[in-house]
Amino acid sequence: MPLAALGLALGAAFLHAFWNVFLGRSRDIEAATAVVLVLSVLLFAPVAAVAGHVTWAAAPWIAVSSALELAYFALLAAGYRRSDVSLVYPVARGLAPVVVLVLAVAAGRSTSTGQVLGVCAVGTGVFLVRGFARKADTGGLLFGVAIACCIAGYTIVDKEGVKHASPIPYLELVLVTPAVVYLAAVLVVRGRDAVRAEMRPANAVLAAAGFGAYALVLAALQLAPAASVAAVRETSVVIATVMAALVLRERVTRVRLAGSVVVVAGIALLALS
Repeated sequence: MPLAALGLALGAAFLHAFWNVFLGRSRDIEAATAVVLVLSVLLFAPVAAVAGHVTWAAAPWIAVSSALELAYFALLAAGYRRSDVSLVYPVARGLAPVVVLVLAVAAGRSTSTGQVLGVCAVGTGVFLVRGFARKADTGGLLFGVAIACCIAGYTIVDKEGVKHASPIPYLELVLVTPAVVYLAAVLVVRGRDAVRAEMRPANAVLAAAGFGAYALVLAALQLAPAASVAAVRETSVVIATVMAALVLRERVTRVRLAGSVVVVAGIALLALS
């Protein structure tokens, strides 16, 4: 893997972990998520307008992906409000490629020894991240699993969708509906004052970080194979776990940190096998 691609993929990992951790730090996570989503769409718009094409054949994929993205952001915000980022994030990012693989196998695709070992590693890592205590956070684990299913779903859908559109305008159209619907829901439940309070420069930075992470992945894919980029990109799991301890003051034990490392190792095996 070229050093330039490695640097870009690591940058994408850092930015993705950064916006998730600092979203978890928000005073009103649902309102902050709504603001970040809308700002992301606005930030993407000028680039999307000149970054390629979209055909009508992409419309069904955009519609399905939009629904999955809406569920993803709603679950993410709810999960971060009720549980630790250092639990929800590794479980969600770790299990997503496992779900994709399981669905592929169910559809008739063969699997390799490396992929089986990757699934086992991810599963072990997830249990380490959750912890073995009786009072371990089962709710956070379930949020992570649900989010992982959403990620797996839109990953499969988007793989087909981008066959009919350029990536950036495709993503822009996918995010428009979730941004509008989620903002409307938050305005009804939380009220205008809650949304207005989260219209801060910090959330504009988070929106830019989300956009930047995606742009860096696209740049890395131009220099290195997708499997290698995906494996490096998921180091965000470890980065987010460490940042959650430092920024959010979450109680990240050595076992949880070790679990996040094992999750990354499992993802790498899945990506490279």
